[in-house]
Amino acid sequence: MTSLDTPTRTAPDADVDTRDMIIKCAKLTKMFRDFWMRNRVKAVNAIDIEVLRGEVFGLLGPNGSGKSTTIKMILGLLHPTSGHIAIFGRHPRDVAIKKQIGYLPEESYLYRFLNARETLDYYGRLFHQNRSQRKRRIETLLEMVGLDKVANRPVGEYSKGMQRRIGLAQALINDPQLLILDEPTTGLDPIGTRQIKDLILELKRRGKTILLCSHLLADVEDVCDRVSIMFGGKVRREGTVDELLVQESLTNLQTTQLDAEDVQAIEQLLEKRGKHIERVEQPRQKLEALFLNIVHEAQAEGVDTSGATGGGPLAEFLRGDEQEVQEDVGEALIDRLVETKPADAGKTSGPADATKTPPAEAAEPIERDSLIDELVSPGDKPEQAKPRDDRSSSEPSPVPEPQPEEDVDDSVLDSLLGDEKKKDK
Repeated sequence: MTSLDTPTRTAPDADVDTRDMIIKCAKLTKMFRDFWMRNRVKAVNAIDIEVLRGEVFGLLGPNGSGKSTTIKMILGLLHPTSGHIAIFGRHPRDVAIKKQIGYLPEESYLYRFLNARETLDYYGRLFHQNRSQRKRRIETLLEMVGLDKVANRPVGEYSKGMQRRIGLAQALINDPQLLILDEPTTGLDPIGTRQIKDLILELKRRGKTILLCSHLLADVEDVCDRVSIMFGGKVRREGTVDELLVQESLTNLQTTQLDAEDVQAIEQLLEKRGKHIERVEQPRQKLEALFLNIVHEAQAEGVDTSGATGGGPLAEFLRGDEQEVQEDVGEALIDRLVETKPADAGKTSGPADATKTPPAEAAEPIERDSLIDELVSPGDKPEQAKPRDDRSSSEPSPVPEPQPEEDVDDSVLDSLLGDEKKKDK
């Protein structure tokens, strides 16, 4: 039995629909200058890059080739010296597109005294997600990246691999359409590396677009559709993985195990056609596969670990299955109460002011979560009012009668004064 079928990928058409063009860089150039505005380093030199919707695009190159500079210009963090960049058809500094982008930098700069939940809650607030939505997404993301068991530990105590995991979670908190990953597997163990690659493939299957920058070429080969190899600020080669890696001068045949006689018979047949066998060997599995099998066997035996777990399934909001659960009556009521706050609360206004509030002092926004914390936090509570007497509202309340002043016995005063006079003598 022979197998000659290999999966192939096709390059994008030249006249592809611009609506499917997520990233387009045309003649992009970045020149760094010194204090005197003299040209010092041309980090990026007139490169052309096109990333289509729903593909995984790899940006490769050695250190100093211009990869990070290109990513920063795509994100709008650096201004190009010349050329054109379009993200979702807009300028990279357009704030409206930021909510559609998730970014994992090469180094994760996190607040070391916050734990994992607080870190993700902070980034969720940046995208104006409500409290219940943040809570659902945080729990599913922590389970997905395998940090749900250590979510209450400060991030500063995490290993580098665990920090990469929480960094990936924060890059996905807004369910981005474009995910930019700069060295996502740095510091990760083989389990985390395999998980990241599986996650990238699953996100691609869900229609996400991913720009991947990595020095681990085996990882890029496993997940990328197309790659662009840079050196010296220029793109030297670009194409699909199969186009760049296939060796057209050789052919591999995979069959069931052959003995020496079978190999000799095939060799004689090939000699009649002027060909010969280059090498005969048994296939080997990858070291990664062996390592993961051993770990999975240990996990099946229930062996505990103090580090990150293997992770869980893809978060439901990334699968598009998230249902916006309606908040309970109490939270909905609090939302309505804290939408606006009268500026002159507590003041009594006249009849003319009862229906109109001055525009300048009409309302003041309130932080909803802080009010909830005040309502549920323990502390001294004000004395509750006594229950009203169960009487008709039309019946007037009785007015308490004034108590008469008590009469003072004069003899008592005289006796006290007499004692004082005796002491003076």
